Amino acid sequence: MIPDGQPGHIDQIKQTNVGAVYRLIDQFGPISRIELSKKAQLAPASITKIVRELIQAHLVLETEFQDPGSRGRPAIGLALDTQAWHYLSARISLGSITLGLRDLSSKLVVEEVLPLPEQAHQPLLKRIISEIDQFFIRHQRKLERLTAIAITLPGMIDARRGIVHRMPFYHDVFDMPLGDTLSEHTGLPVYVQHDIGAWTLAESLYGASRGCKNVVQIVIDHNVGAGVITSGRVLHAGSSSVAEIGHTQVDPYGKRCYCGNHGCLETVASTDSILDLVRQRLTVPVPASLLHGVSLTIEAVCDAANRGDQLARDVIISVGQSVGRILAIMVNLFNPEKVLIGSPLNLSQDILHPAIMSCIQQQSLPAYSENIKLESTQFYNQGTMPGAALVKDALYSGSLLIKLLQG
Repeated sequence: MIPDGQPGHIDQIKQTNVGAVYRLIDQFGPISRIELSKKAQLAPASITKIVRELIQAHLVLETEFQDPGSRGRPAIGLALDTQAWHYLSARISLGSITLGLRDLSSKLVVEEVLPLPEQAHQPLLKRIISEIDQFFIRHQRKLERLTAIAITLPGMIDARRGIVHRMPFYHDVFDMPLGDTLSEHTGLPVYVQHDIGAWTLAESLYGASRGCKNVVQIVIDHNVGAGVITSGRVLHAGSSSVAEIGHTQVDPYGKRCYCGNHGCLETVASTDSILDLVRQRLTVPVPASLLHGVSLTIEAVCDAANRGDQLARDVIISVGQSVGRILAIMVNLFNPEKVLIGSPLNLSQDILHPAIMSCIQQQSLPAYSENIKLESTQFYNQGTMPGAALVKDALYSGSLLIKLLQG
């Protein structure tokens, strides 16, 4: 959810400038006002005014620092004041909700993983609010100035309006007004985003795609999807930042997906579908497999594949080829310098990644694919770092800063 409407022209300029100054102080601080003016390409008078407001709001502080190569007196520079500001970052996944209290530097204060069963007497929205309320009560002594809430989750999401249309696993969800309800309940700005889109942003700000301008990130997990970074920004299509490749049909006679279609990529390549396929293959006469008689998990499948088990290797290669065919199209569309794979299957990346790369090289333009880098993500899609990225992005855009400056 993006709280409130778009600001007017003058307010938009102020918001953009405040966000740019805050970002530069975050990235280069301690930094002098003169150097900040150069990097922001703003007049010294504008820098003085913006910095004064940020200092008065206790979002920025002055500190002494020594210029490299200088032997004189320390200079006065600007750095972020983050410790007294907190926000809640939450992630909803299959059967659980992770709640993390962080300060504005993204440093984790406390984090809990709590059960959130698929089936319950109360609607999911009420259960989410209840868990957040109880979390705040348990950790009220750690709370100082609470600034925002960020929630990431899988499903079909209108991020701008904070509405969750549908979700996998939680089948009672239909047009759930998560953003507005939680904002009215807490009085805080609330940011709702698909977990893959938020994870892509986190990798861009903190992780494996930091500094890259054009990136495609593929996630193969309980759900399958992609995030795209183009010209240094996460691509937004209307209200969504996720390329719904998981709901691209790859088998018209395949299994029915929760989206209503049949044979979606997600029904073939998600981790649950992978385990279902392994179980099916183990019921028919096959050569001896290391997976017979073991508790089936993705980790067990990857371990068997790494030890040369043919059944496990075939399954992982098949997934890589299915994903790779869709990814080859995305390479033609976006010409990324890097492709990131976020998946528990990265435990067998020496098997998975070549299968994906082979499809890219065979089915996309050679000029686009010959220099492309394919890597694992730095983060796995756990914890609350993706939500932290949403708050950081709102600070950098200035939208959250303006609210904090207004009190």
